[in-house]
Amino acid sequence: MIAAEVPEKIMIKTRVFTWLTASTLAFTVLMTPVVGLAQQTQIKLSSNKYKVEDDVKLGNQAAAEIEQKFPILNDREATDYVETIGQRLVAAIPAAFNQPAFRYRFRLVNARDLNAFALPGGPMYINRGMIESARNEGELAGVMAHEISHVALRHATAQHTKQTSTRNTLGTIGLILGGAILGGQTGAQLGGLLAQGWMTKYSREFESEADMLGAQIMARAGYDPLDLANVFRTIQQESRSGTPEFLSSHPDPGNRYDRINREAKYLRVSENPIKMTRDFERIQARFRGMPRALSMAEIEKGYRSEQTSSIPTASGRYTTRVALPSSTMRAYSGHPWMRINVPSNWQEFSSQDGVQFAPQGAYGPQGITRGMMIGAAASDTRDLQRDSQTYVSQILQANSYLRPRSSFSPITVAGRRGYVTSASGRSPITGNTEFVTIYTTQSRAGDLIYIVTVAPELEASRYNTAFRNSVGSLRLYD
Repeated sequence: MIAAEVPEKIMIKTRVFTWLTASTLAFTVLMTPVVGLAQQTQIKLSSNKYKVEDDVKLGNQAAAEIEQKFPILNDREATDYVETIGQRLVAAIPAAFNQPAFRYRFRLVNARDLNAFALPGGPMYINRGMIESARNEGELAGVMAHEISHVALRHATAQHTKQTSTRNTLGTIGLILGGAILGGQTGAQLGGLLAQGWMTKYSREFESEADMLGAQIMARAGYDPLDLANVFRTIQQESRSGTPEFLSSHPDPGNRYDRINREAKYLRVSENPIKMTRDFERIQARFRGMPRALSMAEIEKGYRSEQTSSIPTASGRYTTRVALPSSTMRAYSGHPWMRINVPSNWQEFSSQDGVQFAPQGAYGPQGITRGMMIGAAASDTRDLQRDSQTYVSQILQANSYLRPRSSFSPITVAGRRGYVTSASGRSPITGNTEFVTIYTTQSRAGDLIYIVTVAPELEASRYNTAFRNSVGSLRLYD
């Protein structure tokens, strides 16, 4: 089964509902209390192979997707209110972690879950439910200070540095944002709905750092760090069942409440810290008086239903008996940049950047189980080998049951230099092993041209002839 449609871009594609699990490696940031006058926990930036500009780029791209897909609450007074709190906290970030390139900004999401998250480089989103449930402004500021700390410490790209080898590129990070990348624009949009998945599911080590730095920022900004400890209890208590969404992506590093309280003893806290304010009471009362907000699960369900209906192959039904490729070929030239011959009994499903071909019974809402995909993907690198590797990684990411079967081999595709590689795995639709072959070449402008073929293992010999004939007939007109 290959997910439906074709991707619009190679480098960055923005996954929103599935949180990715973070695996931590050996590098540990030193966090030891310093015995001295202040005795505050000393925090250091973790090893990070990415540039500060990369954080900004990823955050901005993910934010653009999120603000198209999330129900952003366009309430000017409330937005100005959280922006004021946010900027007060940002001004209190210690100089060692103040990145001039970062632009912190704060938006509200009309969702009832007690949650907030921040993206690399500064964009932050706070659920309406967080304000409705917070006991005072200090608790709201505590959540925001914790998220600001993740950004200031560059935890997203630092964590990805831990999870991957130095051979990975910024483009590879983009794969994780995209979800079912091979699902094309639809798949990318589903991924973009909660693009912060890899960006906000932090390790316990990073959670502990964000707690400590968050407490320090709160004290410097005139708040009581104890409210940071208290808000975690509020989140836990207000969640009726299961693990709260915030805590599922921000795991308790252990003794969180006690550690924050201990840290607060070493901080210079105002005698009259900001607690309950008139602005907080007014905004909270207005939110509580609004119609009930949807949960993120409800928003996801509605969005997925909407997007599934737009998948070109969604109208099909999978069957166990599928006709083998016809020996008679027909020409396809529905895109001006290419022409190709395909079996006459294959139906076509065109999109802006390419086309899919599959016989009756081999296509449906989850993509194709037999057939071929051809498309073009814009490239920022103009490097065929690098783009080919990235694209294959996208396929494996989007179709997690697949495993590589061969390395990249040089080949000629449409008279041009190209590569071919293969993968296989047990299809979640048919339950049988299927073979996937990926051919790549370049347009004259340097963009990637790809062909993906898929067939069940037991039928591979019958399909291979059709695939060879089709790939050999490809003509590019660019």
